[in-house]
Amino acid sequence: MTGQISRRSFIKLGTIAGIAVMVGRLPFAIALELDSDTPSTDWIGQNGKARFRWDGVEKVTGQKNFARDYRAKDIPGWPQKQSYAFMLKATQADKTFEGIDISLLGENLQPDRIVLQEDLMRDGLNIPQDTSMGKGFYGTNILVPKGETPPIIGHPVAILIYHDFDRFSAAQRRLRFETSAVKYGQLTGAKPPANYGAARYVRIGGETPLSPSIFSPYQDSGIKGGFDGNTPVWPPYDAKHAISIPPVIRKDRGGGFIQALHQAEEKPDAQEKGMDYARLINQEIEAARQNPDKFVLERHGFSQSIDPCAMEPDNCNTWYDEKTKTLHILTATQSPAGVVNAAAELSKHNKHFTVENIILLTGSTVGYGSKDYSVFPFYAMVASFYANGLPVRMANDRYEQFQMGMKRHSIEMDVTIIGDKKTGKFDVLKGTYNCNGGGRENLSVAVSHVAVRGAQSIYYFPKSDLTALAMATPAVEAGSMRGFGSLQSMAITELMVDEIAHQLNIDPIELRRRNAILEGYPNTQGGVIAGDPRNVEMLNLAEKHPLWLNRDKNKAEYDAANPGKLYGVGFSQVQQVYGSSGVPTILSLEFDANGKLTMRHCMQEIGTGGTTAQQVMVWQALSKAPDIVEFGVTEFDQLPLKTSWADQKKQDELSKTDPYWTPALIPDMSSSSGVYYIGFGTRQAGHFLLENSLWPAAKSIWSEGSGGGAFNGLNVEFSDIRVGPEGIGGGGMKPIPFDVLAKKAHQMGLITGVAVHGYSSWQWARADFDIPTIGLKNLPLDALSIRYGDGASQELKNLMTTGGYHFIKRKVAYYPPTQRAKADPTTVTPASCLVELNVNTTTGEVEVMRHHMIMDPGTMIVPELVSGQIQGGTAMGIGHALMEELPLYEEGPGNGTWNFNRYVLPRAKDVAVWQQTIDYLPPLSETSPPKGMAELGMIPILPATSNALTHATGKRFYEFPITVDKIKKALS
Repeated sequence: MTGQISRRSFIKLGTIAGIAVMVGRLPFAIALELDSDTPSTDWIGQNGKARFRWDGVEKVTGQKNFARDYRAKDIPGWPQKQSYAFMLKATQADKTFEGIDISLLGENLQPDRIVLQEDLMRDGLNIPQDTSMGKGFYGTNILVPKGETPPIIGHPVAILIYHDFDRFSAAQRRLRFETSAVKYGQLTGAKPPANYGAARYVRIGGETPLSPSIFSPYQDSGIKGGFDGNTPVWPPYDAKHAISIPPVIRKDRGGGFIQALHQAEEKPDAQEKGMDYARLINQEIEAARQNPDKFVLERHGFSQSIDPCAMEPDNCNTWYDEKTKTLHILTATQSPAGVVNAAAELSKHNKHFTVENIILLTGSTVGYGSKDYSVFPFYAMVASFYANGLPVRMANDRYEQFQMGMKRHSIEMDVTIIGDKKTGKFDVLKGTYNCNGGGRENLSVAVSHVAVRGAQSIYYFPKSDLTALAMATPAVEAGSMRGFGSLQSMAITELMVDEIAHQLNIDPIELRRRNAILEGYPNTQGGVIAGDPRNVEMLNLAEKHPLWLNRDKNKAEYDAANPGKLYGVGFSQVQQVYGSSGVPTILSLEFDANGKLTMRHCMQEIGTGGTTAQQVMVWQALSKAPDIVEFGVTEFDQLPLKTSWADQKKQDELSKTDPYWTPALIPDMSSSSGVYYIGFGTRQAGHFLLENSLWPAAKSIWSEGSGGGAFNGLNVEFSDIRVGPEGIGGGGMKPIPFDVLAKKAHQMGLITGVAVHGYSSWQWARADFDIPTIGLKNLPLDALSIRYGDGASQELKNLMTTGGYHFIKRKVAYYPPTQRAKADPTTVTPASCLVELNVNTTTGEVEVMRHHMIMDPGTMIVPELVSGQIQGGTAMGIGHALMEELPLYEEGPGNGTWNFNRYVLPRAKDVAVWQQTIDYLPPLSETSPPKGMAELGMIPILPATSNALTHATGKRFYEFPITVDKIKKALS
């Protein structure tokens, strides 16, 4: 590949730390065929149903390339020759690091350059401390300084750079398990950083669930905690025990709770009130212990650390071009804006390598959240400055990925539920959720808050007192991963609900029905879920399933027929948030006079099939899928927008004075945001063209003939229009094919192209646009550009000066109020699961025989993709429930000896691959939007499996994974 990268491949994020920053998607050779040229359209039928994934052929034939597949010679404008680097890591975190000894490599395998922390400190290249993600987010040092104790097992201590691959590969293999290469000194004991976060959230409900809360995090504040050692302390406390509150992370699902903590600083009296109410809740729990009419259930739960096991380990190519003073980065990431911001902060104190520009290229990747704000690119970035002008490739193999790749948080949970024995109604939920963040903070604070928020599961609790702790330990760093804390907390709640049902002799589904959160009921933050939760409807459906109805009869028959085995059926129902506290969406959609439809879109494929779904949405709006598509686009000349990194303090001012400002430009690929939030822009663009192009073109065609033609004999409104296989019709009119309408729209000079940008913070921004040929429109968008057809007047065509479009400066923008974020996520998807299994009483082995999922995905865009996410998610859930586990400390992955030879993943035989079924609640109406659900696919099967084991054995399991040893011990 030769030549320069077009500026159309980039979005210019402006200047960060005095450095010009651009983000782009590398136009890979194969990807050009896939993303930019005319793709094959046989993947979608005339009826708008996807026959297979749009990128399916490329996936199964090996033509789909990931960031890991590329070297410098593959990247336009980069040198042909490159260097390679790997890291030495400390496998002991209780002694000082005293240097390295690589003499065993001999003379021929010595690196061309060794980088130590002292080099980085001398050159001003240490980990940035004040990024947009908060102080200490990425740790304290890139490498461990000599004389200091590593804060984390597996922390890198040196980077070894080689200018040829053969020597690099031989040296890496030679040092893989060689512990003598890292020298240690004084025994100091573990020295992790200070604990990351302590917060408490108390809600006291009103007289009824629909009454205003007496006290809640949403309307009042959270409670800011501190630490005395590892013991959390609460106001009032000495200043020395206080901890800093992280900033409101731009895309954080826990941002509402963090907002509530910032409000606590502004309302110190609210914290004192909150503590008073927390004491009242404690008193109520103590009183309930003495009340024969109340039940009190207290349980300790544990959810283990696991590895995401993404097929693509972390990787990064970097090149520092001294001539142009540009740092080039190609990395696998779900958060490109986070990478460039961190790169700018890294470079701004650089003393010897001047950086004036940063260009980030991203490629296809997959990571289940583990590539979201990862520290890994820092190591490749700093290596590039010491590679004598050559690009550097750094890519983990599986041992390295286990050793330092981000993990799912291990969480210790102490939970109490009290309620009324007669009615079964819950009164109080009190819980402490202690998240082990390892030796680097990352998103641990956010995960702890999401764990607390998810703890209520599908239930309404009139009163709650929930504590989120994010602890620092020498364990491998934990961060973003599918489930994001709520998987762990909801599982324990579900197990407790089953146990309460058993104690009260109430059917477990009936008990859930009595306590299910209903439309308009507040959550534990005091916010209200958007739309109808549909929990009771789902419970009613599950209750009628044969697996549930016949569970006791089937158990008796199976146990009698299979001596040494025990049969069980378990149930759970949960709901999972989708989206985050600041999601943008951006795309352009246009057609020519021949009906050729072109789309450029911000969606980046990370394995979910999002690129397929976005095109199906276009068909559903216009009766035609795009002929030409480009995904992962970061530069839209039609929308010359800029951002100030979601500066909430200036939001109101900027929204009124600057029509080019938006809180965020391009989305991260995370938080199950694709189908609803990112797809919102796709649906808006399609609807805009339908209403303002195809509808008037259709009216014109239908009106041909005397007296206004066939059209005038009927009262046909836009609301009557329907999209179908034959084109655009409805209201009794014959459908017209898209290409015929496109030709007519161009002849009439109608709008034939639109570029849109939207932004949501649990509520969509809106703006007023005065659009020529249409008039004043209020739309759920904050930026809009349009393109006029061939027959438009020259006056209109002269307005198309912005990327070939007419940028419509908004009159007024209405952004969600900043306090709206305190309500935390309001978009949720519910799902329930039934699991049928048997247990071998001799070996403790579990055979999952069948599982059935019920879900409310809203209006499914591509049902097969929904099914695929559920199938993969249930496999992940079964793995977490029964087998996957990483020790936290010395024997864990940080010691560098872990790989799939000792980490147990579920196989097809473990997940009842041919005996899994799914039911979907039908949409409430044809206008119901699609719901994000990828994370949800794995959550309910976790507690359902444990509840099934209880039904089988009569024993309860609150610690995951439920291994054969735990089962044998329980049965002994």
